Amino acid sequence: MKKETIVISVGGSLIVPEEIDVSWLKEFKRVITENTERFRFVLIAGGGRTCRKYQHAAKELVEMSNTDLDWLGIEVTRMNAYFVKTIFKGKAYEKVIYNPTEKIKTDKDIIVGCGWKPGTSTDMDAVLMAKSFGVKRVINLSNIDYVYDKDPKKFKDAKPIKEMKWKEFRSKVLPKEWISGSNTPFDVSASAEAEKLGIEIAVMNGKNLNNFQNYLDGKVFVGSLIN
Repeated sequence: MKKETIVISVGGSLIVPEEIDVSWLKEFKRVITENTERFRFVLIAGGGRTCRKYQHAAKELVEMSNTDLDWLGIEVTRMNAYFVKTIFKGKAYEKVIYNPTEKIKTDKDIIVGCGWKPGTSTDMDAVLMAKSFGVKRVINLSNIDYVYDKDPKKFKDAKPIKEMKWKEFRSKVLPKEWISGSNTPFDVSASAEAEKLGIEIAVMNGKNLNNFQNYLDGKVFVGSLIN
C-alpha cells in the first residue's frame, strides 16, 4: 500500500529554543522514524528565535532591507535543515531541498527542506512542497497549542480557535502583508496559497510529541485546523 506523504513545518524555536534541544530532537527522531512504516515525511526546518536574533542584531548595526533580512533568515533555516537531515542519517534523502517546487525522486521516507527565497517564510515552502507531492495536509509544529484570535502573550482574554476557514483566518488573525521575521501562526502568502490549493493546516505545539502522535493516529488532538 502506498504511504501517505505528510509535510511538516518544524519551527526553528523547537530545534534551537535557546540552545540546541537534544532531548526533544531525540524524541522527535524516534516518533518520526517509528511512523515511517505508515508515512513518508517532508520536514521543512524553520529559523525561529535564532533567525530573529540575527535579524534584530543586524538592524542595530546597519540599515537592512526586507530582502537582506530574509536572506539572513533563509541561511539560518538552511543550517537547521542540514542539522535535522544529519540526525536522520541514512534514513533521509541525501540533499537538503532548497527549491520546494523541485521534483524529488527517492525511496527515502524522510526528506528535509529549508527556506527558499525572500518574500515568504518556510510556511510557504511547506505549502509548495505539499503541492509538489500532491498532498492536502500540512502540519505546523510550533511553540503554541492553538491559533488564537489575538496574541495570547499580549492579551489575557485571547481565545483559542480549534477550527476555522482560511478566509476567516486571513481576515481575523493575519497581518495584511508579509513582514520579515514576523511571528504568526502561518504566514500571509502561504495562507493564500494553501487556501487556493485546498490544503488543510494543523497547528499544534511540537513540544508535546504524544499529541503529535495522536494527530498521526487520527485521534483527538490539541491544536487548530485551518481549511
